[in-house]
Amino acid sequence: MSSSPVNAAASWVARLATDEQSGEKLSIWLSESVIADSAAVTLVDNGQNRWQLAIHFNSIPDQQKVRGLIATAIGSARAKQLRFERLATQDWVKASLEGLRPIQVGRFFIHGAHDRGRVPLNRIGIEIEAALAFGTGHHGTTRGCLFALDRICRSRLGRQWRVLDVGTGSGVLAIAAARALRQHVLATDVDPEAVRVARANAGLNCVGAFVNVVKADGVAGQRVRAQSPFDLVFANILLGPLQRLAAPLIKMTAPGGRIILSGLLSSQANAAIAAYRPLALERRIDIGGWTTLVLARRTRPHRAVAARRRGP
Repeated sequence: MSSSPVNAAASWVARLATDEQSGEKLSIWLSESVIADSAAVTLVDNGQNRWQLAIHFNSIPDQQKVRGLIATAIGSARAKQLRFERLATQDWVKASLEGLRPIQVGRFFIHGAHDRGRVPLNRIGIEIEAALAFGTGHHGTTRGCLFALDRICRSRLGRQWRVLDVGTGSGVLAIAAARALRQHVLATDVDPEAVRVARANAGLNCVGAFVNVVKADGVAGQRVRAQSPFDLVFANILLGPLQRLAAPLIKMTAPGGRIILSGLLSSQANAAIAAYRPLALERRIDIGGWTTLVLARRTRPHRAVAARRRGP
């Protein structure tokens, strides 16, 4: 998922105080809305579950339209709390990203350039400047995927991996997998701007030779088919695309492989699990109203299925 850039001449911002769950839901909603081409959304943690969502515009915003979008997502009462402000000329996206705190997820330490010197010695530092593409690592869906990857890494280092990241956005998951597993990763995104940003982030994190980012719609690309089956697949997108990709992703997952699904509201988890049968649910991670699922493809038929095949 990606959003469009706001240039240095952006002079309007709308702000809303919120909790983490509402803020994350709203940021996803706005990034997929009709204003996505003319605005960028940032969400900043102010501590003690106090968050501030800011919408930066590159032209004078239609305030009624913006309030209507927010009302649809989280209610009209909250939409009335939105405050619009005209600002002096500045790169406000950059300024807001500089306010993001680094986060630690298992062995991973996700940070911006301003926190480069704060990476603990025993952690994998990943620097992400994601002004133009979805995925700073702060969102519950990305954190869930990183938690899942950290767990997988504990028992499966030292073997060969074929890794796919579908809808890579900023490239943070592909970079994390390349750094932690020391393997090559194929990453795809339908948005050419996200592809550019992911490639830049991979180079910034010294894994440009290990992360191959290509423009592709889902798993339809020739490179994806040629490199399958995969031992590990990330699909941090939305429920609808996850359901449409279920059949090809299952076929592209090697026996004993894992698919990590995210971009799901907690209420959508069962629908995703149903779409990916007969894969087995190995782990469920819930963070701030969002769910990440780790599904495993069995190396051999389930015992009950094998018994039916043998017959009486």
